[in-house]
Amino acid sequence: MKSFLVLGLGRFGRHLAGKLMDLGNEVMVVDQDEERVARIASKVTAACVGDCQDEQVLESLGVRNFDVCFVCVRDDFQCSLEATAALKELGAKCVVARADQEKQIKFLKKIGADYVVHTEMDMAFRTAMRFSARNAFDYFELTPQYAVFEIETPEDWEGRTVTEVDVRRRYNVNILGVKNGDVIVPLLDPAYRFRPDAHLIIAGDKEAGLRLMNET
Repeated sequence: MKSFLVLGLGRFGRHLAGKLMDLGNEVMVVDQDEERVARIASKVTAACVGDCQDEQVLESLGVRNFDVCFVCVRDDFQCSLEATAALKELGAKCVVARADQEKQIKFLKKIGADYVVHTEMDMAFRTAMRFSARNAFDYFELTPQYAVFEIETPEDWEGRTVTEVDVRRRYNVNILGVKNGDVIVPLLDPAYRFRPDAHLIIAGDKEAGLRLMNET
């Protein structure tokens, strides 16, 4: 279980806080709007009404104690900048900021954001990857070089073991698990024989994964 701080309860912040709670984490939310805070207070670990760019408010939250702090303020980029800078100055371990425009990304990174989420850009890229690559069912980019893919089992792997295919050496990816329906089972056994009806969850070099998807 991890602890998260979510600043800003617009649509993105609310959905993020809810999903983090669903995954079994501790979540504290902060927003200036009392009504927004009241609507979500019973669904999160803690909720506070406060100015997200006020350094004294942030200091009172003990930001060093959170594993990740999310800045989800929208419609006020100056507030987002100030909140991000304040979190870093107060010693936050990891700050993830939201950007509504591509040009905002570089400014947020310059003042210390560890990661920047551009929701429309990220979703557009993920959608393009999912539907343009053959045999891909899902795609998630972890870094510019590293990604996780859900793909069909390649036809020439069927009936062979992980060891026989020599996946890591030949394809430069790792198989994290096998997905049957909605159930994902971690794949730890090198003697596992690939089945045609199963999807594979693979991770590794993005270019290697794309080549594998388009070859299957």
